[in-house]
Amino acid sequence: MQIRTFDITGLILMTPEVFMDERGYFFESFQKERYRELGIPVDDFVQENISKSKKGVLRGIHFQRDPFAQGKLVQVLRGHVLDVVVDIRFGSPTYGQHVAVELSEENHQQLWVPTGFAHGFLALEDDTLFSYKVTALYSKISEGGIRFDDPDLGIVWPFKYPIVLEKDRQLFSFAQYSGNPTFRYEKT
Repeated sequence: MQIRTFDITGLILMTPEVFMDERGYFFESFQKERYRELGIPVDDFVQENISKSKKGVLRGIHFQRDPFAQGKLVQVLRGHVLDVVVDIRFGSPTYGQHVAVELSEENHQQLWVPTGFAHGFLALEDDTLFSYKVTALYSKISEGGIRFDDPDLGIVWPFKYPIVLEKDRQLFSFAQYSGNPTFRYEKT
């Protein structure tokens, strides 16, 4: 397995060794001890989610506040996404910075997103299946989000007009989040 880290500490991109033959391919998508050695809290995984998205669907940029903050191990099972994480750890030297990576069925890569990050992705193909294991259960009162198109974040999305839920269009800007770490997902 190949490992890539980033200037934003905590994020890990993993590329498994894929064995291909005339039948198709095989790879380990999860190996507890290997992931534990990377610092991923594998014993904390409590749920796995799968979403299916049409091309152009943008989901995010979301997070869960303590005590339900979630670490996520994400990967694409079918299709292709631009996956984006934003450092929202107050006091972090990379606070407000983001990383964007392309995850696909072809590259089989996984991204470990620890707690303290907001996360979102844009489906680049129809019928994209996105999988994520999480380290805490979802809590409605703990959910938060930041506008995907906030110019302060500087995220370059490949589609000018992605398909976004109206409630995600109503999210606060990063500057508003920075001034209020306990803010709610939706404006009240």
